[in-house]
Amino acid sequence: MPMKELDPSALNRNVFELIGTDWMLVTAGDEDKLNTMTASWGALGVMWGKPAATIYLRPQRYTKEFVDAHSHFTLCFFDGQWRSQLGYLGKVSGRDEDKVAHAGLTPAFGEAAPYFQEASLVLVCRKAYAQELEEGCFVDRSQLDTWYPERDLHTLYIGIVEKVLAKE
Repeated sequence: MPMKELDPSALNRNVFELIGTDWMLVTAGDEDKLNTMTASWGALGVMWGKPAATIYLRPQRYTKEFVDAHSHFTLCFFDGQWRSQLGYLGKVSGRDEDKVAHAGLTPAFGEAAPYFQEASLVLVCRKAYAQELEEGCFVDRSQLDTWYPERDLHTLYIGIVEKVLAKE
């Protein structure tokens, strides 16, 4: 099914459900090599007067290498029928196998970063900011102890949403 471009202000989905409940794939790379991972942490909003997405990647995630090496990344959202594949893509490393092929997804390359033809919604984001979370900045120390017992703090990325694609 073809995708149509939407104005970001036309999005009318609940972002708490999109990210926290339904999950998303963070994808970066090019036609030669790409990687993706499932994420359930992030934010959508406005930054520097533009639509923006915030994602968080742990240092050991293979996808982080791709996001760091490229100017753009995509956030792909799927219908519920893809839930088991999203679970798989969040557990298996692309270092170890071609997890995209195993999950039955079809990469598309018509934008600044790869996305998946099976997605129902795609945000194409230009990387604008990256910063490692810092242990000393945690006001609520319980979050540090709960989520980072190994102290493998995420890197925060802000991407400017350059394009929104949705299934017609």
